Amino acid sequence: MAPILKFLSLALIFSVTVGVDCQCSKNRLKVTQYRTGELLRNKPVWRVKITNDCPCTQLDVKLSCKGFQAVKDIGPKPVLAKSGGECLLNDGQPIYAHEDFIFTYAFGTRFPFHLLSSRIACS
Repeated sequence: MAPILKFLSLALIFSVTVGVDCQCSKNRLKVTQYRTGELLRNKPVWRVKITNDCPCTQLDVKLSCKGFQAVKDIGPKPVLAKSGGECLLNDGQPIYAHEDFIFTYAFGTRFPFHLLSSRIACS
């Protein structure tokens, strides 16, 4: 009887732990940025890393970007589509589970990007 109770207890703990870990929200996306040391038109270049610390894919990630104006377009194609004070990241493409999305921009100071929303895709 004791081995059965032990097994059931472990199964319960595992299911609760897995259930908690699958709780995804935009809060599981982390934004970090730092100066690269490069200059572009006398403006510092900043590298932004958005980490998806969630076991699910996140799509349609929107950042606050009111007042954001980079010195030039970011990358070969723009990764921030501005609409009012919001920016859609990478044309709404996914940031997969436990992966990073990185882009750079040149701006006089570090821009305070904040996550506004995302769409969770768990399977």
